[in-house]
Amino acid sequence: MKVIVVAILLVCSVLFAGDFEKGMQAARSGDYKTALKYWEPLAQKGNVNAQHNIGFFYENGYGVRQNYEKAAKWYTLAAKGGLPQAQNNLGTLYADGQGVKRDCKEALRWYKLAAKQNYPKAQYNIADMYNDSDCFPADYAKAVHWFELAAKGGNPLAQYNLALKYQRGEGTRRDYKEALRWYTLAAKQGVPQAKLNLGLMYYNAQGVAQDKTMTYKLWRSAAKQGNVDAQHNLEILCMQSPWVCKRY
Repeated sequence: MKVIVVAILLVCSVLFAGDFEKGMQAARSGDYKTALKYWEPLAQKGNVNAQHNIGFFYENGYGVRQNYEKAAKWYTLAAKGGLPQAQNNLGTLYADGQGVKRDCKEALRWYKLAAKQNYPKAQYNIADMYNDSDCFPADYAKAVHWFELAAKGGNPLAQYNLALKYQRGEGTRRDYKEALRWYTLAAKQGVPQAKLNLGLMYYNAQGVAQDKTMTYKLWRSAAKQGNVDAQHNLEILCMQSPWVCKRY
């Protein structure tokens, strides 16, 4: 049985005693049906964390048959109760038209409610809607605004996308030093494309002195993660500057 990562699944900023915690323990061990047995009575009584987790189970088919309509039902209850994780996930269902009629404006409404609570995933999703989606016309300035909020909240994909905007000068001024800063943060969180682009900046001396050794380290790391472009670039670098590759 596949065991999901509890940190992704569970809303556990505050540890709840009793049945909620027993449900968490069951979920950690992969016993999703037992987790549901503990959470369903709590959810019926209005516990937004239990409501959210049940919605997550239905959305992903853990311990139950996947059912987006039921996921939307439980997310809606938790979202109306003010839980930002549920507001964000409900927004995604509306954005994708899963379990509910597709409605980009409704998706944006729920994302913004979560974003007002400083929930980085929702801030990133808003940015993505303005950056590259068929929901709204592209508005890079708005995308940059929301990417920056999410990036400051630690969202690695937001950090990568914000760096890309600074590097290209889309929706903001072109600023290689800012691009370098945000790529570095995203790379430290393991985003392979950030490592690729950061390596290119070191190679091309954009916002930083040329450093082929740093380029090699970044591309090698991205290549190990399966990034094809990094693998290809690494081969070229090692042919052009074999001394770099021989050192490591």
